[in-house]
Amino acid sequence: MLFPYRNDNPRVLIPYVTYAIIALNLIVFLYQLTLTDYVTRHLFSLRFGLIPANFWGADAAAVLRYNHDLLAESFSGLSVQRLLEARLLPGYITIFTAPFLHGGWMHFLGNMLFLYVFADNLEGALGHVRFTVFYMLAALAAGLLQLSVESASLLPVIGASGAISGVLGGYMVRYPRVKVHVLIFIFVFFTTVRLPAFVVLGWWFIIQIFSGLVSLGSPGAGGTAWFEHIGGFVAGFSYMAIDKYSRKLAPGHDRER
Repeated sequence: MLFPYRNDNPRVLIPYVTYAIIALNLIVFLYQLTLTDYVTRHLFSLRFGLIPANFWGADAAAVLRYNHDLLAESFSGLSVQRLLEARLLPGYITIFTAPFLHGGWMHFLGNMLFLYVFADNLEGALGHVRFTVFYMLAALAAGLLQLSVESASLLPVIGASGAISGVLGGYMVRYPRVKVHVLIFIFVFFTTVRLPAFVVLGWWFIIQIFSGLVSLGSPGAGGTAWFEHIGGFVAGFSYMAIDKYSRKLAPGHDRER
């Protein structure tokens, strides 16, 4: 397992947007932690998470009934009647709210680590406004691919990993040779190495594709939204590839690291 924890690419500006995204994710996650009742936490995810079937126009009552029955079966004796009385937001709203919710500490910390390591340099390359647009477009592309692959799913998809995958794809194009410091776990042993960004991020993307293809055999089972990762990465990669090509056509373009 590879865990990047920093890179050798210096910052060219203070990444205010990256800090704001991390802060907003933290605020929402801390609020989620105050929801000590499991049913209340699930209600929050249902309201603000991206539910494919709801996005494509399925009856909200059917979505709520499915989640009610799922929790009633998993937690016998727990009162889950409130799930049937919830109100769902329109899907076109939740495609942008879902990236700010997380399912637990590891989910949150893993996403924020990748965002912290890679987003500042990309924000420096694009500028604050363009990076904001880039991040939201990556979130949109990630959500749309997940929606297309699991269109009938009645479970909420949450997490910033789709948008952050876009950051990884963009970074791979913009800074392919920058050295990334990586913590490698092999069973109970670990070590650190410095690897080019295209190796670290290319390997990460291969894992997402493999895992996504494997997951196709068990649709609707919940777990990791692999195709969000794939969609976000491809979107970020494509955006920065077009940007890089456009700059090469312009006179006086800057050199790549």
